Amino acid sequence: MENSEIKDNKKLDYLLSTSILISSILIVGALVYGAGLKSANQDKIDSITKKLEINFEKEIISEEGYELPAKWGSLGKQLVEIGVIDANKFEMVYDSRGGLNDEDKKLLYGEDNGNLVIDKRNSGVILNLLWAFGLVNKNQILENGPMSDPQYGGAQNFASTGGWTLAQGGAMAHYSRHQLVVLTNDQQKLVEEVSKNIYRPCCGNSTYFPDCNHGMAMLGLLEIMASQGVSEEEMYRAALIVNSYWFPDTYLTIAKYFENRGVRWLEVNPKEVLGEAYSSALGYQKILESVEPQIQNNGGGCGI
Repeated sequence: MENSEIKDNKKLDYLLSTSILISSILIVGALVYGAGLKSANQDKIDSITKKLEINFEKEIISEEGYELPAKWGSLGKQLVEIGVIDANKFEMVYDSRGGLNDEDKKLLYGEDNGNLVIDKRNSGVILNLLWAFGLVNKNQILENGPMSDPQYGGAQNFASTGGWTLAQGGAMAHYSRHQLVVLTNDQQKLVEEVSKNIYRPCCGNSTYFPDCNHGMAMLGLLEIMASQGVSEEEMYRAALIVNSYWFPDTYLTIAKYFENRGVRWLEVNPKEVLGEAYSSALGYQKILESVEPQIQNNGGGCGI
């Protein structure tokens, strides 16, 4: 081979090597750039998602809270007087949680309370007060409904009864025994109808079967509202607000589910959302599986 051909081949090899090197650099650079772009896009998506969560939270479980169409009056004081709430035990429960503030104590001991106001701070206190009321107020749902069905072995076997440990003499000594609020036939019928359409994500039962604290508390709230002439529509709206504070994870996620379908939370039908398809444990699980990314927040347990 002549010297000129050798030189040309070496030159060609050099050019190929250089080309491969440059291509490799470009590919690596593109991958690095692409990864950076993906990271930037993900950061943007995360930021948007966070803003959505904040907006949902402001709309659904705001810091300011909501005034419910349910005047509390002296019901807390009456619950203490009849012994379904041992005031010392009740306060001890909250001593480890920062204690009851003046507003909480007014609900527990006061005589002239106005409408209940629920917010993120006091939602647990409201839950326990309504739980005690729902447990003791004499009502046909407790006496003739699923709670008293013989197949379950007695009303004492549920979380809403056995779980209430703050009563003097035990929960069943007060179960449906006290006429704190008396309903007319029409009001009773309304409570029964509405209670059958309100579910809770901690289990698969409606408020008509109040076997846990949330169910019993909701029953109590419905009784108070019905006795004070609140309309069916207002009752559902109030129930959705209350459930949202008790189960923030659930309703932030359901709100996102509707948002993805072009429906704002303020436009949803409360009765529909409170129904089995959305608010029962099984219904919510199906909604949860279809929503990504999932919203996380603190939920409510089934204890005091």
